[in-house]
Amino acid sequence: MATAVRISEKLVDDAKRYSRIDHRSVTGQIEHWAQIGKCAEENPDLTYSLIKEILIGLQELEQGEKSEYKFE
Repeated sequence: MATAVRISEKLVDDAKRYSRIDHRSVTGQIEHWAQIGKCAEENPDLTYSLIKEILIGLQELEQGEKSEYKFE
């Protein structure tokens, strides 16, 4: 269920710029940032890169893309 939220014009302008780069909608870009920020607050020891890789991995799992990891 969608909910209307007021946000600053600057955030919308930034989201427009980044959404073009990452091929997302403006809403999708803001949701992406919110998801990254939520993960960062819940896991303050993780880097941005690691959080992003974890989220990519979770998305791949949801789409059925999985493979066994082999430790070497």
